[in-house]
Amino acid sequence: MKKSYLKSPDLLPIKESERKITKLGYSFMWVGMVVVLATFAIGGAGVVSLPLPLVVLATIIGSLAIGLFITLTGDIGIEHGVSFPVYMRAPFGTLGTHIPSVVRGLAASMWFGINTYFGATAMNGILNILSGFDNWFVCFVIFAVLQLVNTALGIKAVERFADLAAPVIILISVWMYSSLSESAASQGRDIWSWVESPVTGAATFTAFLVVIFSNMGFWATLSADIPSISRFMKAPKNERNWFKRNKSSIIGNLVALPITQSFMVLIGGISYIAVLNYDPVVALQEAASGFVLGVLLLMIVLAQWSTNIAANIVPAATIFSNVGGPKFPFWAGVITAGIVGTIVQPWNLFGVIIPVLLFVGGILSAIVGILISDYYFIRKRRVNVPALYEDKGQFKYMNGVNLAGFISWIIGGVASYFVPNFSFLVGFGVGALCYYVLAKFWWFKKYEQAELIDQSDEKYLGLSVGRDWEIQVEEEVVVSEESPTGTSFS
Repeated sequence: MKKSYLKSPDLLPIKESERKITKLGYSFMWVGMVVVLATFAIGGAGVVSLPLPLVVLATIIGSLAIGLFITLTGDIGIEHGVSFPVYMRAPFGTLGTHIPSVVRGLAASMWFGINTYFGATAMNGILNILSGFDNWFVCFVIFAVLQLVNTALGIKAVERFADLAAPVIILISVWMYSSLSESAASQGRDIWSWVESPVTGAATFTAFLVVIFSNMGFWATLSADIPSISRFMKAPKNERNWFKRNKSSIIGNLVALPITQSFMVLIGGISYIAVLNYDPVVALQEAASGFVLGVLLLMIVLAQWSTNIAANIVPAATIFSNVGGPKFPFWAGVITAGIVGTIVQPWNLFGVIIPVLLFVGGILSAIVGILISDYYFIRKRRVNVPALYEDKGQFKYMNGVNLAGFISWIIGGVASYFVPNFSFLVGFGVGALCYYVLAKFWWFKKYEQAELIDQSDEKYLGLSVGRDWEIQVEEEVVVSEESPTGTSFS
């Protein structure tokens, strides 16, 4: 008997009583998460060829679409309390889960580095105004440490910071909008009609679609690993209605996300109109000074902090903890994410990292399709959760690998590569369809799945039938694939 490699304490299912994130808390997390340089870049790139109203409209459409995908995958965490890398053991295998998970973990860590650099430049600007201090790298180190400590304290600390930062971000962003609008007006440019290089006809429609899919591709990463956050969200027990059970998720993903994303894309667009640079730190330094500039830069700092801890450090740390096993706790994963995000030197590779990460987002869209196909269309939300934590259970497959998942991921990822402007939709659709066919008609014929043989809600659903999954971690007991022991249900 020995401890199972798969039963890391930080990755066990979260019970209903331990879920602390409220509807408002999750919405506030979104307010902070969307304020990143890449969001502003979407607005800046959009007004090169389209008027600002069309850019905002395309952003609303794209945000609603990706918000729907995030809500669909988020139910995995809400229903069963499991994280992204743990559920990935179902479509990829107990060993195979590490490859796509680490891809996402590395991407999240690099985003952490980019956003920390962005926030550090704003922090440096504030300190320069207050004291004449000017050393962005010292600010980078201090800012990184503050974020990592905040995240290591747990998900409740993450939500508390979002609760504190969100109202400040909302107020200051309105002020930022006003300042940049005045700056644009002083240049004789009407923010609602100015376009740098207007396009017409079919090119207008193409540019409109590019903005839609840019917004979708940007959040493709979070739509894959949102279960790592949603498993901490409060939800009603014994609620069979999908919409009522996912109410917190729906409000955050389909209301808070589209509104705040659209407003920040709007600011990025106005920033470009005002000074021909979508980076609001640069734009604000030209449009404001003194105390006003310091307050506006404070919003950038708070936003990067809020974004990183929820959207990047938590998912990355969860993934690294899954790879490291029981002796590699969540806080160690947090430190790993910080180290990776720093050694890529985002200050030197910024122009390269953004395209690379958006390309990775396209590849990860195939994983979103595979997750939704596996969870909704094949298992119909029923999951043999105890087997996810068993070395010799049904998810071991062929030496820990599910070939149906990997083949589908490769095909979907390659397909997305050839249509970069529509990578999310293509990767998602191809990945989902390939997985459904390969898993249902080939792989699961070879490796039987208990929840497909006995389609019992009472045995294989979680929160909606009032169950908290409890996994015994003291020792690993050799069991049969059909009858998982060493597991109890409440």
